[in-house]
Amino acid sequence: MALDGLVVAAITHELRQSLINSKIDKIHQPEADEIIIAIRSQGKNLKLLLSSSSQFPRLHLTSLAKENPLAPPSFCMLLRKHLSGGRIIGIHQPDFERIIRIEIEAYDELHILKTKFLIIEIMGKHSNIILVDGESNRVMDAIKRVSFDISRYRQVLPGLSYQMPPSQEKANPLADIDLDQFIQLLQPYKQTPIYKGIYSAFTGLSPLISREICFTAGIPDDTPVLGLAEKELAAIYHQMIKIMHQVKQNEFSPVIYMDEKANRLVDFNVLPLEHLSYYQADFIASPSQMLEAFFEARDKKDRLQQRSIDLRKSIQVKLDRLYHKIENLNKDLTKAERAEDFKLKGDLITANIYQLKEQKADSITVINYYDPAMPEIIIEIDKKLTPNQNAQKYYKQYNKLKTSIIEVNKQISLTMEEIAYLENILISLQHATHLSDLEEIKAELAETGYIKRRVLKKAPQLKKSTYLKYLSSDGLLIYVGKNNIQNDEITFKIASKEDIWLHVKDMPGSHVIVKLQDGQLPDQTLLEAAILAAFYSKGKGSTKISVDYTQRKFVRKQVGAKPGMVTYDNFKTVLVDPDEAMVAKMKISE
Repeated sequence: MALDGLVVAAITHELRQSLINSKIDKIHQPEADEIIIAIRSQGKNLKLLLSSSSQFPRLHLTSLAKENPLAPPSFCMLLRKHLSGGRIIGIHQPDFERIIRIEIEAYDELHILKTKFLIIEIMGKHSNIILVDGESNRVMDAIKRVSFDISRYRQVLPGLSYQMPPSQEKANPLADIDLDQFIQLLQPYKQTPIYKGIYSAFTGLSPLISREICFTAGIPDDTPVLGLAEKELAAIYHQMIKIMHQVKQNEFSPVIYMDEKANRLVDFNVLPLEHLSYYQADFIASPSQMLEAFFEARDKKDRLQQRSIDLRKSIQVKLDRLYHKIENLNKDLTKAERAEDFKLKGDLITANIYQLKEQKADSITVINYYDPAMPEIIIEIDKKLTPNQNAQKYYKQYNKLKTSIIEVNKQISLTMEEIAYLENILISLQHATHLSDLEEIKAELAETGYIKRRVLKKAPQLKKSTYLKYLSSDGLLIYVGKNNIQNDEITFKIASKEDIWLHVKDMPGSHVIVKLQDGQLPDQTLLEAAILAAFYSKGKGSTKISVDYTQRKFVRKQVGAKPGMVTYDNFKTVLVDPDEAMVAKMKISE
C-alpha cells in the first residue's frame, strides 16, 4: 500500500492540470511532519496536503479541515515568508522516482522575482519536505533536518546543495529499453524471485505492480529469474512496457480494493490490478480522492496513537504497580486467614496451663480437643514467658490478623476498582477518534488526580467529539460512549429510565444505550447492541463475550465514584462474538 512511481505519476498529472499558474494563499503546518497549502486556482479554493509521515507519506489535494497549533513551527514560517503569494509554474516527477518537485515563483523582500523548489520525497521513514533555492540549488530548510549523525550518505541541512536520494543504480522503466537490456538489468538478481527482481532493477515499481506484471504475463511471481526461459522473460517485458505506455499516456483509473468480508481496505493503485480481482474494486474519480479515502482513517488513528503514547505509558505504569499491590495484598490475606490457628493455640495453651509450668522445651505437644482428625498438635512456646503470657501472645496475633482481614479486603476492593477504572481509560484511548477525545480523557485524569493539570495561556478550541451513533436493523438508535465522560452522558443524560443499557461483563468497556420507541426490544436489536458492547471492550479480539443488559433505571452511580463507574442489577446476560463488519455497517455518525 505504498505510493509507487505510478501513483506519483498520476498525482503529478492531476496537480499539473489543477495547480499550474495558481496562486499560493495560505500555508499551515497542523502536524510536525505535515504541510497544508491553501491555493487559489481558476476561481476555486484548493488545499494541497504534503505529508512526510514515516507511516503514511503522501501528497494530494484534500478536503480535510485540520486544527492548527497556536504558534506556527519555524518551517511553516519559512514557507510563508518565501512562498506566500507565489505562483506555481511547474510540477515534476524526476526519473519516475517517488519525488515531486513543485516550482514556485515569488517576490522576495526586495521585490525581485525568485524561483523556489518545494520538494516532497515519499520514501517511508526517510520521507521529507524540503525547500530549495532555485538559483543556487541550496537547501533553505527541511521539515526533517538530516545531519551526518543520521545519514553518512546524504545530509539535508540549510546551506547544503540539494542532492537527489541515492538511486541504487536502478533503471527508469519509462526510458526506451529493449528486451536484451531488460534481461541484462535482471541478471544481478537472477537468484531472487522474478517479482523482486523487477522492482529491484527498475525505479518506481513496487512489489504490487511487479506481481501484477508477472500475473498478466502468466508467470508465477515467485519463480527465480534464473529459472525463466527467454520466452517467459519476453512476456514479462511486454507487460511492463504495456503498463509504462499507459503511464506515458496518463491513462489512469484510480481504484481501491476492499475485502468485504473483513470490512477492510486492502490496497490501491492508479491502474486496475488483475491479480486483486477477487476483492471488491471501487473506482475513484481522482488520485487525490483515492489517497484521501485510503489513508484518512489510518493516518488519523496513527496520529492519535502517537499523541497518546505518553499517556498510555503513564497509565500502564500505574496499572503495573496496582497489579503488584494486589499480589501482595492477596499474600497478606492468605496469611491473615490463618488467624484461627493462633486462637486455637491460645486456647490449647490455656487448657494445658498446668502442664506448661513444668515444660522446659521450646515446644509442647498437647491434645487437640477441637479437631478429632488431628488429635495432637505441636505448639511453639517462649520459655522466657509464663504460660499465660504465651497464650496471650497467640491471642494478640489472632486479634491482629482478624483486624487485618477487614482492612486487607477493603484495600483489595479499592485497588480492584482503581484497576478497573484505569483499564477502562486504556480502552477509551483505543476508541478515541478525535483530538478532543484525548483532551476529554486528559481532563478526566487531571480531575481524578492521575496526571497534573496543564495550565495554558489560551486553550485551543477543538471541535468537540461526541458519542458514537448506530442504527439497528429494526430502526432503533444505539449510542456508544468512547470514554468515561461520554459513558456518563449517554447513560444518565441521554437515556430514559426505560431504555436498555448494556455493558460487557466483568471487564472494561463502553456503555451502550438502545433507545426504545414503543417499549419493545427486538431480539435482533438486542443482538446488535450486545455486539457493539463486545466490540468496544477489552474482549474485542475474543469470542463468546458475555454482555449484561438491563433497563437504564437499574443502573446507578455511587456517591464519589469515578467517571464511568456504575453498579447495576436486575440484568440478563447474552453471549456474542464481536463483528467488525456488522459494526461498520450499522454506524451512522460520531
